[in-house]
Amino acid sequence: MPVSIDDFESGELPREPSVPEQVLAYLYRYREQAFTRSEIATGIDEDSNTVGTALSRLKDRDLVRHKGEYWAITDDLERVTGAYDLHTTTERLDEEDGGIDATEWESAAPDMPHPSERDDR
Repeated sequence: MPVSIDDFESGELPREPSVPEQVLAYLYRYREQAFTRSEIATGIDEDSNTVGTALSRLKDRDLVRHKGEYWAITDDLERVTGAYDLHTTTERLDEEDGGIDATEWESAAPDMPHPSERDDR
């Protein structure tokens, strides 16, 4: 959907749910079923490769399950709720104070392994 150049320049752009948000919402809505990547892409009207990337990242965060060609939401729905709560809180804080400066964060953030690299799972 095009936006006016004035909206573009001002930064007041419409915010659509991200592909990972759409994937989780779709899988949650149909949590008693599992789907192929292409079925999810069709269900949310997004590109299959983009959905594949989102699914891989969601799997790394233990928010979806994967067997063969099929994907489903995690059976730990508290984990999904916690991720959603963190996401919405972060968005709200970003709106209030402009977000985190990436350069400052890199210099102050602890060096922690990615969740897929931890041994405590």
